[in-house]
Amino acid sequence: MHLEGSCHCGAVRFTLEAKAAYPYMRCYCTICRKTGGGGGYAINLGGEAATLSVQGADNLSVYQARMDRPGDDATPEISPARRHFCKRCGSALWLFDPRWPDLVHPFASAIDTPLPAPPDHVDIMLDFAPAWSGPPTADGATGFARYPTQSLEDWHRAHGLWHDE
Repeated sequence: MHLEGSCHCGAVRFTLEAKAAYPYMRCYCTICRKTGGGGGYAINLGGEAATLSVQGADNLSVYQARMDRPGDDATPEISPARRHFCKRCGSALWLFDPRWPDLVHPFASAIDTPLPAPPDHVDIMLDFAPAWSGPPTADGATGFARYPTQSLEDWHRAHGLWHDE
């Protein structure tokens, strides 16, 4: 599926192709919540890194999250994942992780293309959800304390929603 996205102020626009375009997984980890700022969670889609085209790249900033380990006094680890933001308006745009170089994960909140409604939802990283967010939600979402048992691709394939073209 062809996706078009942008930041709030319009300084950054991007396009990419996605085989996994259903925004079904809501992540409540502190990194997603605090950098995305929406609903107490963030939703990432699965896109093909080779197809990412960016206009206004000089307006991008990158953040690599600090990985605190509860109960661990060691120096926090810096995540290799790179979260891309507009440095003018602060909009979260996409995540790229060099450990999976073929993938890019745009935030559903930055996508301008109408996205299809998922048949169900999955709430992840519930160990980090704030009390005010109230997950798992009343919509019958499946919840996981940390990571789900299915990958983004596995979930889309299981629902017949994987776009191979």
